[in-house]
Amino acid sequence: MDEYTLLIDLHKQGHRQGPGGDAETEKALNLAIADRTAPLKVADIGCGTGASALLLAKLLNARVTAVDFLQDFLDVLKEKAENMGVADRISTLACSMDNLPFADEELDVIWSEGAIYNIGFEKGVADWRRYLKAGGLLVASEITWITGSRPQELQDHWNSEYPEIDVASAKIRILEKHGYSPVGYFVLPEHCWLDQYYRPMQARFENFLDRNENSEKARAIVAAERREIDLYERYKAYISYGVYVAKKMV
Repeated sequence: MDEYTLLIDLHKQGHRQGPGGDAETEKALNLAIADRTAPLKVADIGCGTGASALLLAKLLNARVTAVDFLQDFLDVLKEKAENMGVADRISTLACSMDNLPFADEELDVIWSEGAIYNIGFEKGVADWRRYLKAGGLLVASEITWITGSRPQELQDHWNSEYPEIDVASAKIRILEKHGYSPVGYFVLPEHCWLDQYYRPMQARFENFLDRNENSEKARAIVAAERREIDLYERYKAYISYGVYVAKKMV
């Protein structure tokens, strides 16, 4: 089994494929949307197995298009939507986030938790803008430095993993550069990393290795994840995900 397939196998059983939480999704929703009864067209881009998309469908009067390039994740999402009774409000779309089929000014809201890094924050906010109606809302979480300086070990790791990592003020400047007006911003708290993402993933490691015959590639994936968890636990005062809420200007 190749590394790509192994990563899917590890993460598709997770409620979330990155740091976050239902309370934090609702907090972002409260910053973004005053009237939850208004009919909205929403795209959740990089939805994974659907933690955010399912909550948006539950809380809003919206048609939610859940977008991910991994059909395995979308299949899990569809089953969850049926079980939660929101399948009539969610449609799934298997495609890349840099090749979306939406029409210009089709969407009221673009939502993307922990996923925009796949194409880069600046490319994402710039490319996706055209799909939003004037006054439409972008909500995106993005790995963010939460201090002005940080230990070199941490800096080196994330510079290698994601060179676009930066402080919130730099991300907000990018939003303004590409025709958005910032509406709100907050930092994901520690429990979004540990309780919602890392601890559940750690609990899956043993079964993951067993399923994959303790292969060298499977062990390497677990080792990389453990390294990231260790870095977060030691340096969580310096890094988190920032949640950015912005409105498309005319």
